[in-house]
Amino acid sequence: MPTAIVTQSNGQVVHVRLVPSETTEDTVVDVALMAASGEATSEVTTPPNPIAAETKELAWAAGSFLVLFVLMKFFLFPRLKKSMNDRYSAIRANTEGADKVKADAQADVAEYEKALAAARAEAATRIDAARQTVDNERTAQLAQVNARIATARAEADQKNAAAREAAQGDISQAVATVAARVAELAIGRAPDAAVVSAAVASAMEGQRS
Repeated sequence: MPTAIVTQSNGQVVHVRLVPSETTEDTVVDVALMAASGEATSEVTTPPNPIAAETKELAWAAGSFLVLFVLMKFFLFPRLKKSMNDRYSAIRANTEGADKVKADAQADVAEYEKALAAARAEAATRIDAARQTVDNERTAQLAQVNARIATARAEADQKNAAAREAAQGDISQAVATVAARVAELAIGRAPDAAVVSAAVASAMEGQRS
């Protein structure tokens, strides 16, 4: 290791020289002469390298690393792995539970749609049956009303025919009376009533045709 020779004068450094550790006789003489001339010298060794690690530092580092390795391998890492496995298991259970709930919901929706379709079909069947019943009842009521109307019309026609026959009879009798009176005035004697009635009836039949 080289040695630094520092020359001081009146407390101030005036010269610094590096010499090998194996000092020669010339170097010692030179140092002695400088000391004799009143210049102080002091030997300063090179400071330790801050980058280079010492043996105890390496031992402490190796021991710390070994302790950390042991802690990680036998305590920290197993706990971390167990925690991660538990979390993974919980997440997987939640996912499977969500899938099950989703499947159950889909099954419920399918069942509801099936029940809704059945209810709609049943409602349509009932509506058709009710419509058919209403149509049948309406047809029956219309038939009854038409029958009543036909009966009433027939009765009215019969009454009209009877009234017409009665009116025609009255008219025929009145016409016969008038015709007999006219004939009596024309010929001076009363004509035969049967002949007058036949003539009036024949005239009225000719008007009808």
